[in-house]
Amino acid sequence: MFEDMLESSPGRRRHTSPWAFLISTTLQVIFVGVLILIPLLYTEAIDVQGFSSTWLAAPPPPPPPPPPPAAAQPVRRVRTTSLMDAGKLRAPKEIPREIVILKEEPIPQDTGVAGGVPGGVPGGQIGGVLGGVIGGVTGGVVPPPPRAETPSRIRVSSGVQEAKVLNRVQPSYPPLAKNARIQGTVVLEAIIAKDGSVQNLRVVEGHPMLVQSAVQAVQQWRYQPTILNNEPVEVETVINVVFKLY
Repeated sequence: MFEDMLESSPGRRRHTSPWAFLISTTLQVIFVGVLILIPLLYTEAIDVQGFSSTWLAAPPPPPPPPPPPAAAQPVRRVRTTSLMDAGKLRAPKEIPREIVILKEEPIPQDTGVAGGVPGGVPGGQIGGVLGGVIGGVTGGVVPPPPRAETPSRIRVSSGVQEAKVLNRVQPSYPPLAKNARIQGTVVLEAIIAKDGSVQNLRVVEGHPMLVQSAVQAVQQWRYQPTILNNEPVEVETVINVVFKLY
């Protein structure tokens, strides 16, 4: 019995029929062909894509919720009522909820001073009288403004004051300066008195050999008096004395 099962046994080997091998091979080929043809014939019945997307792919996330609607801002209506009726002020029909208090600045009052002030009216009243008239009577005349105080001394340029010279004494040329051929201008500051005479001479610049002769000559000069506000005044000016050789 065991000798027949072993292929390498020295006993007689059993030979398989070729028809049985052919039939078995044919049946196996037919069975494999049927297994291959069945899926090809029923492809529409199986949703392979839906099957794979359903079981293999994760479901998509749900869409985000829509944003909440913007809150509408409340509209505040201000009701204004006019208290004017045909150009006349009328009483309100209802009491307002809010009352605005207006603060007016006090009007400054001129209390004046004892004895009056410049530009005031003699006999007037402190603080004035509403509806009053100037001087207390109708048709009063406004008094003229006070006259400005006239200065006692003014300063005038040398060119302007030189045109007012009434008596000009020419200085004598010093002989030493003339022989030395010295020439130039002596500058003096002076005060012209109210009567036109020259006072308070002061040397500003000039050659020493020419100064003495210039001072002696200018002291004899006479000017036209300077009038300011109908009053004579002193004048402070500069006088130039020129020494020139010809």
